[in-house]
Amino acid sequence: MVRSSFLVAAFLAITLATAAPAEPIPVAQIQLPRHASMVARSETGTIIARAEFIETVQGDEVTMRLTYHFLDGSIDDETTTYTQQGTFRLVRNHHIQSGPFFDPPVDFTVEAATGTATSSTADQDGRMQVESTHIGLPNDLANGFVGTLLLNVPPNTAPFRVGILVPVFGGRLIRILISPEGEQPFQKSGQTLKATVFRIHAELGGILGMLAKLVGRQPKDVMVWVLEGEKPVVIRVVGQMGGYGPVVSSELVGASFGK
Repeated sequence: MVRSSFLVAAFLAITLATAAPAEPIPVAQIQLPRHASMVARSETGTIIARAEFIETVQGDEVTMRLTYHFLDGSIDDETTTYTQQGTFRLVRNHHIQSGPFFDPPVDFTVEAATGTATSSTADQDGRMQVESTHIGLPNDLANGFVGTLLLNVPPNTAPFRVGILVPVFGGRLIRILISPEGEQPFQKSGQTLKATVFRIHAELGGILGMLAKLVGRQPKDVMVWVLEGEKPVVIRVVGQMGGYGPVVSSELVGASFGK
């Protein structure tokens, strides 16, 4: 999904001890202003949403917004700001999911500098309740820009981890494991190209892992396709939006991966 990722917000899984420890990703590709359109399909291939991605740059600070408009009226709207000076550092992330496609809805904000996580939820009477929590956050926190990180690692990179703050119990920190999975051809503008495929797998033990099993919300791994080159770009993302629910395939308009 171009230069960001929207599918890693709440993944729960078991820790894999074979990957390298988490650390900030060095900047290899300076991000530039960008505008792109995407289409999201269900597992049967039916179009269920269209999306717009906008990226702006001011100095070393990048702000990107990815907004999905679903045919059923649902909205997935995520705005992320990060810095790209030496390594990537999150500044803030605000993620909203609302409408019939998302149950429960999400309105979650992370301010990395202050370590503040804010959740907005509606009570039984429809009144909004706002709760803020202060959390110690790692330097590799990657809410909202995992896709950007994938543009800055080589295709043969060793598996690596980054941190994600998920909107559970006011905000809980988990690790996601990212591993290359080889290449896959696709079609774009009449050409056959190859994309590097990455697997994103959440790592979590303890009570959250137990609760995920109890409520039947153990998310599937997310697959991300990156077109390498002088200007690498995320072409496709397949996974559950928000870490639960149906699997959705999001692709840049004009890209085709067949069946």
